Amino acid sequence: MIRVEPLAGPALGERIDDLAALRIAVFRAFPYLYDGDIDYERAYLRAYADSPGAIVIGAFDGDRLIGAATAAPMEDHAAEFAAPFEARGHDLSTILYFGESVLLPDYRGHGLGHAFFDGREAHARALGRDHATFCAVIRPTGHPARPADYSPLDSFWRKRGYGLLDGITTGFSWKDVGEPAETEKPMQFWMKTLA
Repeated sequence: MIRVEPLAGPALGERIDDLAALRIAVFRAFPYLYDGDIDYERAYLRAYADSPGAIVIGAFDGDRLIGAATAAPMEDHAAEFAAPFEARGHDLSTILYFGESVLLPDYRGHGLGHAFFDGREAHARALGRDHATFCAVIRPTGHPARPADYSPLDSFWRKRGYGLLDGITTGFSWKDVGEPAETEKPMQFWMKTLA
């Protein structure tokens, strides 16, 4: 039986390593190609525990964590994500930033992605935020690691009411699988106005 529930306080602390391993496993695939580091992941995820407005939603098969989604007030997230909005005069206190939504492949296509978005959007409204945003890596269509059957999530995001924010991008660095060092990747923002 799959269940979806928020993780906070001690429950979140107990699952940090599980969340780290999940992020490393899921983001290793295209388009992120992330060659993950457990120590970086632990530090990154602890920021959610330290932000009073953050939320982590876990999906479980029994006791096994099989998916997770995160969100935090934009002003509590990495500067690389807030800066493009500040530069254009956006009020960060109106935005909830969706950090990631990761789900093991065997569990996809059963509505958990919608549950992750529903939970984070409800959290945004509860905080009085009227915008939800996230960003996705931009990879060239002809990237050599792109699987032949790869299907981007753009249509799913659009059906959820998110749209591309023209000209609002950022860069974020990580080490790709098989590469010797970190390189900066372009990231495109998507946003939804919450009713």
